[in-house]
Formats: sequence, structure tokens, C-alpha cells
Amino acid sequence: MKSLLVLVAAAWIGVAQGAEVAGVKLPDKTRVGAGGPELVLNGAGLRTRFFIKIYAAGLYLEKKSQTTAAVLELAGPKRVSMHLLRELSAKQILDALHDGVDANNSPAAREKLKAQLGELDVVMTQLGPIKEGDVVTLDFVPGTGTVVTVNGQAKGKPIAGEALYQALLRVWLGDSPVQDDLKKELLGQPG
Repeated sequence: MKSLLVLVAAAWIGVAQGAEVAGVKLPDKTRVGAGGPELVLNGAGLRTRFFIKIYAAGLYLEKKSQTTAAVLELAGPKRVSMHLLRELSAKQILDALHDGVDANNSPAAREKLKAQLGELDVVMTQLGPIKEGDVVTLDFVPGTGTVVTVNGQAKGKPIAGEALYQALLRVWLGDSPVQDDLKKELLGQPG
């Protein structure tokens, strides 16, 4: 019984502290929007490309979900946070998002999102260079839409509708994710 209590306490301490990925501490809880509900860290992982560390990512939801379908069906606010481990231009981030949207959404779905993707292009190109240590978040706020922030400061106008955010989530969680192990980590799935 004593060892069970130790294991439960250790698990609780690990949850309370959030996650650490490549030296970046991601909080275990956050809020999206003014007065929004508390979101929990669903999972966290490292985005790499050719063995280069790009960013530590975290997925925040109102309740933990281990499948892409469950995350996409989950109502309410959501957050994807990217803690940059190297400097990137806004164009590099935008190109990666476009590649992921193209790989995980049908041509018909992309056509329906054309105007919203255009709005995202405007917001992202205004960001300029994103420095190592900066935090870029993509939030979904019900009734408002997709909000892009850098270091907690909203950039550009919110992009209305939920369809764009669903398409963006598929960049990391879709059938052709940007990185397979990152998808599993964001979904909190065992290795």
C-alpha cells in the first residue's frame, strides 16, 4: 500500500509540474481568452528537422484526449504552443503550416478554407523573425476564432470560424502529421 501511495504521489507531482521538453518547461495548465476555462496539457514533444531542434510543442485542451478524432470533436478552446529553440522567419512557419494543411486536408476542404488561409497568411507575415526563446501560440477561442500570439501578445485579427483551427490541428495530429513521434507525444500516447 505504501508503494502505491508513493507512485500516486510521484505521478501527481509530475502532472502538477507540466512537462519539460529539450530544456523548455511547459506549464501543466493555461487559459485561452479572457476568463476562459482552464486548459490542461494534453501532451508535449519536440519538433525536429534533420536532427535540428526546431521547437518544443504543447497541446492544451479542456480534457485529455488520446486520439485525433477525440481532439477534433472536443468543443471549447484549444491551444497549440510552440517554444522556439532556434530563430525562424514568419515565412518558414507559414510555409510549414501550409505544407501540413495541404498534406492533411482534401483539396475541397482547402478550397473552402481559402479565405481563412489568406487571413492567416496576412497575420503570419506581420510577425517578422521569431527568435529563439519566443513562444508562438495558435489558440481557438469559441465565438472568436483562431488567434495567433507571440510571447502572449495577440498578432493581427482573429480569424473567424472553427474550420481553420481544425485544419491547423491536423498539421500535427492528422494522417500525415509533420512528425509521427510528435503526434503521439501531443496526444499523450505511450511511445
